[in-house]
Amino acid sequence: MLTDAPAKPVLWTPRHVLVTASAQAEPHGRAILDRLAAAGVEDVTLLSGDRLPPLRGDDDRATYARAKKTLAVVTSAASKRRPTPIPPSADFSFPLAEGCPGHCQYCYLAGSLSGPPITRVYADLPRILAGLDEVVGTGGVTSGTQARGHEGTTFEASCYTDPLALEHVTGSLAATVTHFGTHEWPGPVQLRLTTKYDDVEGLLDLPHHGRTRIRASVNVADVERFEGGTARVRSRLHALGRLARAGYPVGLTIAPIMPVEDWAARYGELLDAAAAELPADADLTVECITHRFTPKSKDVQLGWYPRTKLDLEESTRTRKHGKFGAVKYVYDRDTMRELRTWFEAALPQRLPAARFLYWT
Repeated sequence: MLTDAPAKPVLWTPRHVLVTASAQAEPHGRAILDRLAAAGVEDVTLLSGDRLPPLRGDDDRATYARAKKTLAVVTSAASKRRPTPIPPSADFSFPLAEGCPGHCQYCYLAGSLSGPPITRVYADLPRILAGLDEVVGTGGVTSGTQARGHEGTTFEASCYTDPLALEHVTGSLAATVTHFGTHEWPGPVQLRLTTKYDDVEGLLDLPHHGRTRIRASVNVADVERFEGGTARVRSRLHALGRLARAGYPVGLTIAPIMPVEDWAARYGELLDAAAAELPADADLTVECITHRFTPKSKDVQLGWYPRTKLDLEESTRTRKHGKFGAVKYVYDRDTMRELRTWFEAALPQRLPAARFLYWT
């Protein structure tokens, strides 16, 4: 069962910081340096160029440990700034950062980012945000669709990071929420992000004007135990309730769904806990994502967490090919059908005002 939320939010403070020369020249980069100093970070290296030094350790675990304690403040390449289609979540993704300080043993970033898992934040945030106007109205997930067209053009900010995890040392999320809320866009828009953290105090009074939907990534205890370094689920739900009462559209990202022991009862308790934290009139969406992995992500995850109890057995899964031929392992058809049938029945019963966006 979920218990009362703790009083103090979970904050991540890096042990080591690398700042490229180009990032030092950006006003937002200098503001990040001020935040790092206020947070008590002493090991800050101001680089003379824009290339990050190697972070390789003696083995994968040593490399992982060092990288997870390191923040790099960099500027974005033009290819990174270009909004990228990101179905089924949103029309486009764009980067506030890459990498995450959490220690989720099932992390999908393990298979999609190369090199040590250092967290990179972008100092040229105004340049990134300025490039979003040109794609407004051109998306294929929400823009112009009958089911979700009222959301406008949607932009996902948590595809390669957890923006809230980094907020107290970057301020990037608050700046982005304010931009979405006050900028004169060429059409309706919505900023979207998912988080496993709970430090929302600095977001509550921003002029968001309903243009930012913040979703909590939530799960049952048997899965939450794989989510090291994050806020507890009970705290995420409490924070989500605070955001909803501050006028934000909110959401639940139930991921990764796993058929753990007594899973129906446990997920039922999770939905009931969410209902207890959220106001009855909350603008609420739900997204359901089942656990899957790729051969590459499995290899990386086992390198990072060699003693993990996470189920990565390929013989019990169904092998599928993605749009570009990539292999992934998902639950078999019967398991997937049983899970989906239960959620599609339970959601309207336990969260009747919620909109169910998709199952994958």
